[in-house]
Amino acid sequence: MSQGRKSVVEESKSKGMAAGAAVAGAVVVGALGFPVLATVASVPAAVLAYRWWKHRAENGIKF
Repeated sequence: MSQGRKSVVEESKSKGMAAGAAVAGAVVVGALGFPVLATVASVPAAVLAYRWWKHRAENGIKF
């Protein structure tokens, strides 16, 4: 079942916010001087960013 354009864009926005928050968290941890913990935190951030990117590409949303 296909979703409407508005719901797809809203879902993309929420996925982007989650990915951005995860990246920001990893950067803050790294800036605080915990490089190993920042590396561990960057893995989920990368996964969330990939899922957001893939979602936008599959639904034809321009970057």
